[in-house]
Amino acid sequence: MKRVYNFSAGPAMLPEEVLKQAQEEFLDWHGIGMSIMELGHRGPEFKNIADQSEADLRELMDIPKNYHVLFLPGGATAHFAMVPLNLFGQKKTADYIDTGIWSKKAIAEAARYGQVGLAAEIKKVNGLMAIPPQSDWKLNPDAAYVHYTPNETIEGIEFNWIPKTGHVPLIADMSSMILSRPIDVSQYGIIYAGAQKNIGQAGITVAIIREDLIQDPLPLTPTLYHYKIQAENKSFYNTPPTYSWYIAGLMLAWMKRHGGVAYFSELNKRKAKKLYAVIDAHKDFYVNTVHPDCRSQMNVPFDLPTPELNEKFLNWAIKEGMTNLKGHRLAGGVRASIYNAMPEAGVDKLVAFMKEFIRTNG
Repeated sequence: MKRVYNFSAGPAMLPEEVLKQAQEEFLDWHGIGMSIMELGHRGPEFKNIADQSEADLRELMDIPKNYHVLFLPGGATAHFAMVPLNLFGQKKTADYIDTGIWSKKAIAEAARYGQVGLAAEIKKVNGLMAIPPQSDWKLNPDAAYVHYTPNETIEGIEFNWIPKTGHVPLIADMSSMILSRPIDVSQYGIIYAGAQKNIGQAGITVAIIREDLIQDPLPLTPTLYHYKIQAENKSFYNTPPTYSWYIAGLMLAWMKRHGGVAYFSELNKRKAKKLYAVIDAHKDFYVNTVHPDCRSQMNVPFDLPTPELNEKFLNWAIKEGMTNLKGHRLAGGVRASIYNAMPEAGVDKLVAFMKEFIRTNG
């Protein structure tokens, strides 16, 4: 069997250990004579899967008891609407931080339901994209919430600090960095994240919601978009994406077996450091336009001097067993996504390839 190093930004690489377990259990899950895909979602067997996955996520992230943990369909993009629909209330105004394409999508969606204040946006520092310090932000103390994207998958921009918003709830789209490093959940009102990067396969989204934010949404809110109804029904208001939930459970258990968030945080730091070291050593050949203070540990984008070299790099990489390095269609260039499941050996191989490529093409 040939396995490549898959640098996709999502759906992303999964650990071979998890894939083999899913394969072994595919036709006959735990001796019941049927696949997990056929298992009734309201039966005791799937309830055990759901309960264990929630318990594992709570343990890995040290989630306080006054937070609901939901496993919902729709992708993280659904929460671009769910957050304002559920939190706008009587205020119908919220602050957003614009750090990239996913922030912009969230802003555009929220603007359909109320007033959006642009509290801060990316600026250039010495020609590099940078997150402005919070002292430069324009926050509205009467906003219903403040929304930001801790890691922008496309641009490769990441916060290495948590904004302080006082009594105003802080909302985070953590799709591309959840479980990659420790965070203090108690500093957030809501955290949501698509599973297809660090939690499993596409099809399910995790939402972590503080108890006091479970409230009646705007009257026009579709029933499935009610956080209150989903929390009351523990994510079982309708049939959930059971197989995606099961895979998420396998991934969370895998993380626990391998040392939890603390282990993967150190691993991710090493992987990113190695890649950025090559980029910084050859700045005229591998061009990264993000300020070092806010470079992403999960998504490392760069450009080569010409489109032709970009294409050659990508084609040669595929021949060497490294796939999905092509940058997002809106950004172009090259992007290496190095989520938890990407082993250090994969990054080492990419680093060696980058050094050899510049030697023969520089």
